[in-house]
Amino acid sequence: MLICIPDISGFTKFMSETDSELSSKVIPSLLNKIIYSNKIGLKVSEIEGDAVLFYKTNELPSLKALIDQCIHFYKAFYNQLNILKEVHQDDYDSYKIPATLGLKIILHYGNEIETVQIGKHIKLMGEDVIVAHKLLKNKVPKDEYLLISESLLKQYNLDEFDNKIYWGELKNGKNIYEHLGEINYTYIDLIPLLKNNK
Repeated sequence: MLICIPDISGFTKFMSETDSELSSKVIPSLLNKIIYSNKIGLKVSEIEGDAVLFYKTNELPSLKALIDQCIHFYKAFYNQLNILKEVHQDDYDSYKIPATLGLKIILHYGNEIETVQIGKHIKLMGEDVIVAHKLLKNKVPKDEYLLISESLLKQYNLDEFDNKIYWGELKNGKNIYEHLGEINYTYIDLIPLLKNNK
C-alpha cells in the first residue's frame, strides 16, 4: 500500500500566533485544496489537523506520475496561500499566511498495513502507518520537501532515475526510531519549484 502525507509546516506557530477567526478559515481551505488537488486516485483515510493521510492500494502509479502529483499538491497549495492572503488582506495577520505556512510531503510503501472500518471511515493501522508518521519527524535540514522512503523507491526500476530531478538534487537521509530501527529515505527541497514554472 502507498501512503502519502502532505503536511502543513508552520501549523503550530500559525495557530498560536494568528487570530483564531482567520486561522479557522485558512487551514480548512488549505486542507480542502490539497484533497481536491488529488489527480491519481488517492483515497483519504484521515484529515489530521495539519495533514491529510492519503493511501492507495493495488497497483502503484508510475514514479513520474507520483512525483508529478506531489508537484501539483505543492503548487496548488501555494496558489491557495496567495489567494487566501488576498481574500483576507484586511486582516492584520494576513501577511502571516504565506510567511508562516508551507508544505512537506511524505511518501511511503508498506505491506504491514490494514484497513479497518470504524463507522463510515476507513482507518489505516499497522507498523508501516507508524513508519510514515514517524518520517514526519526527521533530520531533513529543510522546512519544505518531498521525502520518499527507501521501501517505496524499491518498488520502482530506477535505471532511468538518477540523483537529479529537474528542479534540484535528491539527497539521502536516515533516522533511527525507537522500536522501528533505522529507516532510510531520499528527499528533495520543494522550494525551488516556486521559482520554476516548468
